[in-house]
Amino acid sequence: MRKSSLWLACLFILLFLASACSGGSTGSTTSSSSTAINVVAAENFYGDIVKQLGGSHVSVTSIISDPNIDPHQYESNAQTAIQVSKAQLVIENSGGYDDWMDKILSGSPNPNRLLLKGFDIAQVKLPENVHVWYSIDNVATIAQAITNDLEKLDPADAATFENNLQMFKQSLQPIQQKLSAIKAKYAGTPVGLTETIYLYQAVPLGLTVLTPFEFQKAMAEGNDPPADTFVTAENQITHHHIKVLIYNEQTVTPSTTKLENDARAQNIPIVPVTETMPPGKTYQTWMLDQLNTLEQDLQSAK
Repeated sequence: MRKSSLWLACLFILLFLASACSGGSTGSTTSSSSTAINVVAAENFYGDIVKQLGGSHVSVTSIISDPNIDPHQYESNAQTAIQVSKAQLVIENSGGYDDWMDKILSGSPNPNRLLLKGFDIAQVKLPENVHVWYSIDNVATIAQAITNDLEKLDPADAATFENNLQMFKQSLQPIQQKLSAIKAKYAGTPVGLTETIYLYQAVPLGLTVLTPFEFQKAMAEGNDPPADTFVTAENQITHHHIKVLIYNEQTVTPSTTKLENDARAQNIPIVPVTETMPPGKTYQTWMLDQLNTLEQDLQSAK
């Protein structure tokens, strides 16, 4: 939602008065010392990656970390603005996914603050699809950019950051191996998607996505889908044209719920995926767990 000028004025008054405050109920912060680099990540998967790369040399606040929040509907507040105003490094996805962060940054200019935008850095981009963190190749590229920024802010610990980066890249290998294994066995399998987010893995997996793109795109943007695309998606389920339904649990509408219920009624396996990282996970375990579930359901659907 767009904020009124009155809201912005109140926000920055609050920011000034509460500049000594820190933390917040929507974020998770890790700090090891007063000299740690202060990082704010718009989403918790970026925050987790920074923690892995920075270790004890970073203090990270992730703004969106509640799995019950639809990131498309998130609305920032004064506490978020305070956190961002103190950050030495801010990481957002951009591409229209988290525009609220850009509004906060424009109201709190700081020439010394570094800003990293995942979508802008990503090399693998699908048409009209900003969910670039679902590409493992993109995450490796973004991790390199994060490391570069950490080294600018803390040159003395550059060797540590480089070592952590190499370990991070190695930890992505099991995910790449799982993608290759699934592709080798199930490429060409027809599947349904309730949203565009999983295209970043469905495409490299070689899965055949039957759900109309216009339906997926409408769900991703929080709009009602064209009626004919919903009918097509529903028929694909009721006539068993798809083997599994990959369902975004954080973008739920009457249309997606109907497809989910139809799939259950037809005994079609449902693979739940999320936009933000669930509690107790790392980026790697999150991606790998979802792929393991997909593999199991593809096997049962054969």
